[in-house]
Amino acid sequence: MKKYYSEFIGTFSMIFCGTGAMTINEVTGGDVTHVGIAITWGLIVMAMIYAFGETSGAHFNPAVTIAFAYAKKFSWLEVPKYIIAQVLGAFVASLILLYLFPASETLGATIPTVDVGRAFVLELLLTFFLMLVIINVSTGSKEMGIIAGIAVGAVVLLEAMFAGPITNASMNPARSLAPNIVTGNIKVLWLYILAPILGAILAVLSCKLIKDDNCCDEISC
Repeated sequence: MKKYYSEFIGTFSMIFCGTGAMTINEVTGGDVTHVGIAITWGLIVMAMIYAFGETSGAHFNPAVTIAFAYAKKFSWLEVPKYIIAQVLGAFVASLILLYLFPASETLGATIPTVDVGRAFVLELLLTFFLMLVIINVSTGSKEMGIIAGIAVGAVVLLEAMFAGPITNASMNPARSLAPNIVTGNIKVLWLYILAPILGAILAVLSCKLIKDDNCCDEISC
């Protein structure tokens, strides 16, 4: 059960801090700032990877879990259990934020500012880039494993920085499910579930072209 607890706690911490920064920015009229929100996301992701990477693999994201299983790097039998732990962690975080900041209308929910088609493509590409980094730093030399937290945290920060104003840069179905359902923003929720999963799977498919001598030998692309 340790790996499920790790996924629960890691996802809870990530959603609480990340969407918490967005919530506090909302209720304070912008005190955290967009840059502050992006930095918060990057740092909490990096911290949780170092905290739980050796226990559960530090997925904290159903799209990442599904992509690893698709890559034959992770058992399909474990996928539902991981996703349940991740979604529960996200919901607990959002419910606590609702209690702490009842004045918030979104609790950091993912709401696109462009049409659904463009938002879908952007979320797909954002998750593609994220999974591309994850799949490449999670396989190979020990040295690459050591820098995994920094690399993944950095790409989350980068994508939150430039894409946050457009789609809130979800890249994670659990991250969108909890605050969107808790606040009733479910109109385009399907986008934030489907696009990240497809983007992550595309990243696995592309690994053969990028790192054939390492990535695909290990994960059987």
